[in-house]
Formats: sequence, structure tokens, C-alpha cells
Amino acid sequence: MWTDEETVAAGHSIEPAWWRDAFEGLMGRIAGRFARAEPRHRAARLVLGLLADLPRKNCWTIAEWAGETTPDGMQHLLGRAKWDADQVRDDACGYVVEHLQDDRAVLVVDETGDVTKGTGTVGVQRQYTGTAGRIANSQVAVYLVYAGQRGHAAVDRELYVPRSWTSDPDRCRAAGLAEETTFATKPELATRMVARFLDAGHQAAWVTGDEVYGGNPKLRTALEERGTGYVLAVACSHEVTTGAGKFRADILARGTQAGLAEALRRGRAKGHRFYDWAVIDLADPQPGSRQLLIRRNRRTGELAYYRCYSPASVALTVLVAVAGSRWRVEEFFQSGKGLAALDDLRPASAASCEARIA
Repeated sequence: MWTDEETVAAGHSIEPAWWRDAFEGLMGRIAGRFARAEPRHRAARLVLGLLADLPRKNCWTIAEWAGETTPDGMQHLLGRAKWDADQVRDDACGYVVEHLQDDRAVLVVDETGDVTKGTGTVGVQRQYTGTAGRIANSQVAVYLVYAGQRGHAAVDRELYVPRSWTSDPDRCRAAGLAEETTFATKPELATRMVARFLDAGHQAAWVTGDEVYGGNPKLRTALEERGTGYVLAVACSHEVTTGAGKFRADILARGTQAGLAEALRRGRAKGHRFYDWAVIDLADPQPGSRQLLIRRNRRTGELAYYRCYSPASVALTVLVAVAGSRWRVEEFFQSGKGLAALDDLRPASAASCEARIA
């Protein structure tokens, strides 16, 4: 039974009856992933609590909001209850694609961190996180966001487990990490998620991400082998091969300044910004079309670079549109943490971490 308060809190500005039906449909889809009815019903209350207008969201406050006298049930759900977070992830992914389906969809990869205290939270160490804008004691996860014309949503996640953890089996065991857990870089985690998405039978025409991913040749090769296009940011020092030889991206840009003439608009996340763009064909004996895309900020003159691949040649406007879709993942991070408090719950074990980021 839904109260008016639950409907308004969860639905925000969306029409309450429609939101309620959609929420119940999604929860019904994942119901079979829970071994018992009690955690299944509590999971629904947890999600509603995360969406409610509470000043701070943790197991105590959500349990109280849900009418429970102690946080024990919520803590049990996140840490010890039997349910398969990966299967819930797959169900949610199917739900997103079904409702946002777009033949020209873009998969956006990026990571975000949650600053936390102590050393017991799985995967935590002192590392850079954009959340704090500095090196901080934090936990980092890589996300995959499905972005189409009808909207965008996260469809997968992988916890980044640093070498400081994987090189310490006792620490991993104490946190509940699987015995076979090995170190994987962020691009390797991204490759794993894209492969999982495509192997499930879902379609996406493009992948985009920042320099962490664009600079990784194994990720680029994996995408090319699947015939999946990409527009991935690279550093100014990134080397590419043209018909005239091998050059750094910034050296090539110096020779194309006069050609940066076609103004295209992008950057919807923080208002419209105007850029000039140029594209340079790259030499490669393998099938497909490969380019270096160069962007210049008209106001500051700052340059940005992207490695591009597509199975067949596409227009410059298409590459620019894919590059511009990266803002979708930032909006997901902002809404997930701002509306659903995904940075408030602090999982201490691998099981509770999977529950939180599922």
C-alpha cells in the first residue's frame, strides 16, 4: 500500500500514479532475485527511502522513515541477506534498454568516488577522486551509462579494487571478496562491462569516455573487434599515425588551426558552449574508419583530442554528437548522489558494496 507521502517523495515532479506503476513494475521484475519475501519487500522500502526527502540517508534514517524501530533489517539486507546483485543489475539493464531503446545509443564509461573514513571499506585507499577534486581516502567504482534520444541511465557498475587490496589476500578475505579477485584497471573494467552489455544481446552504436579510457589500446582494440564505434578522449601527448607518419596529437593540431572553422554546439550539461572542430584521417591497414577529432574552445583557445573509430565513414557532426554525450554520465552521478543519496550509505563489505551500486 502506498501513502501519498511515499508517492510524492519518490515520484518528485513526475505524475504520481504513473511513477507508482513504473516503480512496482521494476520491483516486480527483480522480485525473483531474492530468496525470501522479507528482503524483497524491504528492498522496495529501502529504494523508496533513498528517494525520500530526508536530510541524511543511512540505514537508521531510512528504517525510521519506513516505520521500523531499528536499522537491523536494512543492514541485514545490504550485508547478509541472500540475493544476487548481478542478476538485479542485469534485470535493471534490460528494463533501461527496453524503455530507452535507441539504435544509435551511446555507452558512456566513467568512474566516480565516494570519500570515506577508515581502511575497512572494501576497495578503499588514498586515491584521486573527482568527487573531492583531489587525492583522498575513497572508494571508486566504474559505471556504464546508456544514453539515447529518450534519456539515459546507468546499466552496469564495477568496483575498482586497487593493488593494495588484491596483493593482500587476508584483507580481501576479511572484506568478503571472492578468492579469484584479481587486479583490473579501470579500462579493463570498462571493457568487461561493454562486453557484458553486448553479449546480453543489447545494441549500442558507440562508446565514449575520457582520457583514462581513450589512452588504453586494449579497450580500443576490443571495441573495434566487435565493430562498435567509439569517440574516446586522449591526451595531447597521445601519438597517432597518419599518411605522413606518426605524430603527437598536439603537433598535428598546430598544422590544422586554420581548418578549425566549422562551429558546432554542444555541452548541454552546463549551458551551450561554442567550439570549432577539425578531423584528421588516420592510417591503419585494418577495416574501418579512424580519425583524430580536435576541438577548440572559441573563448579560451583550449584544445581537446579524441580517437575515433567507426565501421564505416560517418559525418563530422556524428562524431561531435557522440563526444558531446559524455555529459550524460556526469548528470547521472549528480542525480544519483543528490536525489538518491548513493554517496551516503557506506558499505564495509564486498556484498554490501555490490548491493549499494547495483
